[in-house]
Amino acid sequence: MTKKLFWSDPYLTTLDTHVTTVDGNIIMLRETIFYAFSGGQERDSGTIGGYPVLEAAKSGTEIRYLLSSDHGLRIGERVRVKIDWHRRYQLMRLHFAAELILELVYRRLEGVEKIGAHIAADKARLDFTWPESLTPLFSELTAQAQAIIDQDAAIISAFADELQQLRTWEVQGFARIPCGGTHLRRTGEVGRIRLKRNNIGRGKERIEVYVD
Repeated sequence: MTKKLFWSDPYLTTLDTHVTTVDGNIIMLRETIFYAFSGGQERDSGTIGGYPVLEAAKSGTEIRYLLSSDHGLRIGERVRVKIDWHRRYQLMRLHFAAELILELVYRRLEGVEKIGAHIAADKARLDFTWPESLTPLFSELTAQAQAIIDQDAAIISAFADELQQLRTWEVQGFARIPCGGTHLRRTGEVGRIRLKRNNIGRGKERIEVYVD
């Protein structure tokens, strides 16, 4: 099983490791810092052995990387993995900000259902089924989330079930949430948070999350 170092140290930007599988344009690695699309969080951007990663996808508990057809990598070859740190850090900040808002929405609105989520490097979005505009709640939600951010509390990431590769994050005194994404060390790294409503259809509400 590929060792996922983006969980133990999500601040790593380079890694020297070895290729374990080559199947045409698809390779796998002994260890990796390169996050694959999962749980709504977009994949990292970067290179393996100097070749741009075109796609990173989960396959069970493994991660498969798609490279260009001319990569020429072989099983056992030592390679350097590099990720775009600015993109990773933005994804981490927006991911945690969105998780805060999601938890606060659940607590505020009985019966609300999340129907979608996406974390990109410029914004995050959360989609819900709800019969009316969520805009009147934005001031309250923003203030509550910002208060947690401004505490600069530790964010504890750990395995809930290591065999099944299930992870959680926790801010003591607030919540412990199942999530397999990459997470910040402290809430204060999020910065300032902003919310915007997007009407995506009758009975559906979208909250867009931004950080400054």
